[in-house]
Amino acid sequence: MITAPLQGENMGTLKYGQSGADIEKLQQRLKYLGYYTTVVDGEFGTVTKQSVINFQRDKGLREDGIVGRMTMAELAVLVSVPVEEHDKQIIDPATKISVAIAATMCQGTPRDNIANNLPLICAALAKKNLSYRAMLLMAIATVYVETGKFKPIDEGISRFNTTASGPAFDKYDDRHDLGNQGRPDGESYKGRGYIQLTGRANYRDIGHRITVDLEDNPYLANDPEIAAAILAEFLKRSEAKIRSALLDGDLKLARRLVNGGSHGLAEFKACFKRGEQLL
Repeated sequence: MITAPLQGENMGTLKYGQSGADIEKLQQRLKYLGYYTTVVDGEFGTVTKQSVINFQRDKGLREDGIVGRMTMAELAVLVSVPVEEHDKQIIDPATKISVAIAATMCQGTPRDNIANNLPLICAALAKKNLSYRAMLLMAIATVYVETGKFKPIDEGISRFNTTASGPAFDKYDDRHDLGNQGRPDGESYKGRGYIQLTGRANYRDIGHRITVDLEDNPYLANDPEIAAAILAEFLKRSEAKIRSALLDGDLKLARRLVNGGSHGLAEFKACFKRGEQLL
């Protein structure tokens, strides 16, 4: 259990090459938050430095890998629950998944987001009889890759969905394969939620299945509880094919059945395999 304070005035600046009890405390804090996933050894090496950089990036701090006053303060504010107590909280009894395990799977993800969203996801999967290990790992790895933050988000504007001189998401406007019917369907039915639900047809179909009018109210796809229901329904819709792919160890196919391509495949595989080792 972490009880010692993590304060800049007591510990000073922590950086690459240092070692000792203060580095152990730092590694424990980073591990609690899901940024440090290896052995706590009290050595500020390359892995610890990268963990600090990832934390700084997520918090909008200077990404220098040095734990100075600002980074120290952010670490201290975020951590107020003893690690051992938090790690004992089992979110899904069927698989024994906990926030700690999910945080280790989803490296660099804000732990608070996992604590807030994982219970909703597990509950939604349970309602659809998807609470078995392979599908839970599939869901967590999918949310990790699709959102990067483990919370419902809007799809960002990119060259894949928006032309250089056009309005946002105009490349989606006339995508009849998505059920879109022209402007402004592209922006109205852009990717949202944990799984980046995209296209009028998907909003209509999944909305009907979960009894929520997503076609007329697409913004509801970012409500965490509704987003969890969407994720579970989307996986349920292709459960047989996804399960078969997972049983065959074909993570590329499993990813394609959800994403339609191979975006984030390496990260998806790494997250999934970390989960296999932990459960």
